[in-house]
Amino acid sequence: MHTVHVAWSDALTGYDFGHGHPLNPVRVDLTIRLARELGVLDGDGVHVEEPGPADDATLRTVHTADYLDAVKAASADPGTVDLVHGLGTTDDPCFAGMHEASALVAGGTIAAARAVWEGRALHGVNVAGGLHHAMPASASGFCVYNDPALGIKALLDAGAERVAYVDVDVHHGDGVQTVFYDDPRVLTISLHESPRTLFPGTGYPSETGGPGAEGSAVNVALPPGTADAGWLRAFHAVVPPLLRAWQPQVLVTQHGCDSHLDDPLAHLALTLDGQRESYRVLHDLAHELCDGRWVATGGGGYALIDVVPRAWTHLLAIAAEKPIQPTTLTPSGWRSHVQARYHHTPPQRMTDGATPTHADWSSGYDPASPLDRAVHATRLAVFPAHALDPTY
Repeated sequence: MHTVHVAWSDALTGYDFGHGHPLNPVRVDLTIRLARELGVLDGDGVHVEEPGPADDATLRTVHTADYLDAVKAASADPGTVDLVHGLGTTDDPCFAGMHEASALVAGGTIAAARAVWEGRALHGVNVAGGLHHAMPASASGFCVYNDPALGIKALLDAGAERVAYVDVDVHHGDGVQTVFYDDPRVLTISLHESPRTLFPGTGYPSETGGPGAEGSAVNVALPPGTADAGWLRAFHAVVPPLLRAWQPQVLVTQHGCDSHLDDPLAHLALTLDGQRESYRVLHDLAHELCDGRWVATGGGGYALIDVVPRAWTHLLAIAAEKPIQPTTLTPSGWRSHVQARYHHTPPQRMTDGATPTHADWSSGYDPASPLDRAVHATRLAVFPAHALDPTY
């Protein structure tokens, strides 16, 4: 068994909405370059495999046939504007080969999920994945095909009966929630900036799952400006107790790093070190609850050079069971490439210099704190459905 299955091919950088679009594939290219130069991808037990594209039958397990036809048509005619299917918008402009590129991203996450479920790898990672906004019949929020949902569906179709999905992107994981809202086999947990201040405008604590699946959707809507201490307080107050109550067979996670204080599209204030801490805890929870079965994807993140490559290199290293010390210098070769190619002064170390700490929820609920009110609302909404006390 491999320690980690890494889905990667340079072809994954073909998921490219064009010049000036925030979701620039340079971020995944620089992630893989950094991970390689730090030796993460050469370690014992690390299996890097080029994925194949998800076929139409697999894509239709989540997306409608009409939508697939629309994406293919837009791929052939990038000038298409199809607002019914969310294509040709500013967020999701059409580009030549869009269907093929999107299917390849989906194929990477599905391959990672299958490798984990079938016991060929303990962990699976697709840093090019995490396109969590795509809906069954429409593109949304830079996302064409919803690879996390497709990965989860592949797990269910292979026999999984209890799958937990944790999404730490700054934006609500609305597409994944929508796909499984009525499915009691899937627990979706999303920690995100409040929908009052950020796209997509959903993810309130009151969204808790459909009939027969009450309590299966969990949303923590965080106040703008939330930094490491508050974010980790919220995370620990909600995620570990729910996962321990749920007892999943496999953990699927989405690691959008746009919660960083330097991200240009959102308003949370985490450091790289705070984000790394969440990766570590999720890894440990997978070992505690799922015999290590963990499928992780990338997601959002628009500080393309300064944040994303370092964040997801930490994710890959943790999945490889070889964590990188935060004080580690970024390799000189990687820094030279960044400077020469992008005329940008690269970060020097694998840290922002922070030491993340938080006050545990057991320290007491402060109703005067906007953060505590947000966490309390989530616990009140879903904890009783899991036979958990929302107060303590």
